Amino acid sequence: MTQERIKVASLLDKVMSAAEAAQLFEDGMVVGSSGFTKAGDSKEVLPAFADRVAAGEKVQITLLTGASLGHGTDGKLAAAGALKKRMPFQVDATLRGKINQGEILYLDQHLSEAAELLHNGFMKLDLAVLEVAGIEKDGSLIPTTSVGNSASFAALADKVILEVNESVPLDVLGIHDIYMAESYPYRNVIPVVAADNKIGRRTIPLDISKVVAIVRTSKHDSPADIAAPDAKTTAIAGHILKFLEAEVEAERLTERLLPLQAGIGKVANAVLTGFKDSNFKHLTMFSEVLQDSTFDLIDAGVMDFASASSITVSAECYDRVMNNLDAYRDKMVLRPQNISNTPGLIRRLGVIAINTAIEFDIYGNVNSTHISGSRLMNGIGGSGDFARNAYLSIFVTQAASKENKISHVLPMVSHVDHTEHDVDILVTDVGLADLRGLAPRERAIEIINNCVHEDYREELKTYFERACAEVGGQTPHLLGEAFAWHIRLAETGSMKKTVTA
Repeated sequence: MTQERIKVASLLDKVMSAAEAAQLFEDGMVVGSSGFTKAGDSKEVLPAFADRVAAGEKVQITLLTGASLGHGTDGKLAAAGALKKRMPFQVDATLRGKINQGEILYLDQHLSEAAELLHNGFMKLDLAVLEVAGIEKDGSLIPTTSVGNSASFAALADKVILEVNESVPLDVLGIHDIYMAESYPYRNVIPVVAADNKIGRRTIPLDISKVVAIVRTSKHDSPADIAAPDAKTTAIAGHILKFLEAEVEAERLTERLLPLQAGIGKVANAVLTGFKDSNFKHLTMFSEVLQDSTFDLIDAGVMDFASASSITVSAECYDRVMNNLDAYRDKMVLRPQNISNTPGLIRRLGVIAINTAIEFDIYGNVNSTHISGSRLMNGIGGSGDFARNAYLSIFVTQAASKENKISHVLPMVSHVDHTEHDVDILVTDVGLADLRGLAPRERAIEIINNCVHEDYREELKTYFERACAEVGGQTPHLLGEAFAWHIRLAETGSMKKTVTA
């Protein structure tokens, strides 16, 4: 099996245990690891490094990935004290706690730009840890279930550790499209004009002299947490589908729509699942992650092709895809994330982008990353790449939560990730606000009337009317009250105004 997976004979001497490979990490190193939303991540070496530090060694690294890691690896590294700095995205509760306590520095980066820090010479990569299905005779690498930043890490790292995952079938070869843009100032046009265009090679090129260790594994990716649609996510999905149907009726779109992008999670899955029983046909996707709903739409004959940077699915869907790769080979492609998320392609293809907000305000500014302005949740991910450049930029959230003690529509957001200029459509379970062509005062009325929970609508309306009358301006605000709802939440556990007798 080893020789079938490692076709360069001289590399067979590099095979070692994960614990041995973990000894190659040095204090202060900048390390790049494969992995994008739990898919194709380091399953042996990074956990072994966490164990090494947990045993008492004082070694800290700066860790770059594609996006989040699976198997609790981020949490193990954080708990062990192995991380000095982390970027560009994470979803781990332990790591999040360390970041918010100030113990680990975190750089929240647009996913399209993370590798650019390396390519442009702002950072130097000492070591890369990359999961692969196999190593070809020319030394090139067959990626597994994600590409992420692996191609950049392979090209730019001084040393490379490879994890050969023997649970991934070798006929995964061919589902990847590895294209590396030229360095500045010689960068050329990326020749993708449709979601199904393949423009690169099937494998990641690698100078095998950089390989310092090879570790074998047979662990699957951590399965995605798939939550069944609930009343709120179903309502949100219904509002979006109704809106898109109206766009077709108005002849601004056809039944094929335009390439879809959807962030990860239950709202995205609910929205995409809704397309299965709709009148839309021959859909395509140009996104970051292929989820269960993507393959459900392909199987139903509703989606013709899906392009992304990773496959992040449930255990059942993983088996369905990996055991039937020939059936999906001409219906999907995985790309490097600085291609899947590159702004120029998103604008050229006219992507319809659907992403999740933590909160938004009456003028359309969106907070995707922070609770009460200070505490990080996960990160901006690729939402900014798509929001700024999409044909339609749609953000969704529930109108209220925690027994309606928290309104997700506010006078002013506590942290801004996406300004009003980058947002076209806002959706809650209450309704949808179409902000296209509206000035700030018009947007406020549209949002208050359509998106706000009934417990907060009158107060928001009064706030806006008083701001217009007392302060005026193009974007009226009462600065002394703009964050009052956040302050009430911190002091009382609810955003609702206390009514006194």
